[in-house]
Amino acid sequence: MYLKTATIKSTNSCWDNIKKAKKLIERADSVVIGAGAGLSASAGFTYSGKRFENNFSDFIQKYGFRDMYSAGFYPYDTLEEYWAYWSRYIFINRYQNAPKSVYNDLYNLVQDKDYFVLTTNVDHCFQKAGFDKHRLFYTQGDYGLWQCSKPCHDKTYDNETIVKKMVVEQENMRIPSELIPYCPVCGAPMSMNLRADDTFVEDSGWHTATERYQDFIRHHKGWNILYLELGVGGNTPGIIKYPFWQMTYNNPNAVYLCINLSKAYTPAEIKKQSICIDNDIGDTLKLLSNPDL
Repeated sequence: MYLKTATIKSTNSCWDNIKKAKKLIERADSVVIGAGAGLSASAGFTYSGKRFENNFSDFIQKYGFRDMYSAGFYPYDTLEEYWAYWSRYIFINRYQNAPKSVYNDLYNLVQDKDYFVLTTNVDHCFQKAGFDKHRLFYTQGDYGLWQCSKPCHDKTYDNETIVKKMVVEQENMRIPSELIPYCPVCGAPMSMNLRADDTFVEDSGWHTATERYQDFIRHHKGWNILYLELGVGGNTPGIIKYPFWQMTYNNPNAVYLCINLSKAYTPAEIKKQSICIDNDIGDTLKLLSNPDL
């Protein structure tokens, strides 16, 4: 269930809202962070433009791709070419660090708080920034994991070693055939552990993280809690945005804080419990970390 009435943007100045947000974070008993793609984009993990062109110029020249994301759905003729593309994709978005310090700045802001992170991002940036892995729930998978494409069993597999080898050894947009990953149980090709369709594997780690998140929400029911939404768009609002609105509505002690460039808004029912900051997330986190603010 989520609030259905028309949403309204904040009329207060961005600067006033940032000062209010800083005080709220300092005073909150606990913080639930809901993070979407906009957070990683602010950190420099962009999927089009120069970053895409620098890493995939050969694929762009051959197929005319416009962005990294849509190119991942292309029906490549061979698994050798498919994994040449995806190994590069995984390497730069999972095993390279984000160009900007946005995740580190966020960690520095909440590290001493009682926090939990719910995210649709699959790039592992939270753990690389120092967030406790037991306080993280990656709902949509992980670029660092493979699964059976069928899938014949509910287990995932780390891919770092093989992916890095694919990147190094590929030639002419193809990896060596011997590097193609196959399921160790049924022999089917492996696929990414990403929630793209109903074949997504929810492994034991996924279920454990679900339970931890649900336990955190139950334990903090009625507390002075801050729901901090960062960069959540409209693709999957039922995972973070709508639940955050509903939990804020049900708890008079809760506050909903949304930071999102051009996409910061709140339902009328929780306007008095909300702060919306229409600004770049990275820039805003820098200001929130300023001791002189």
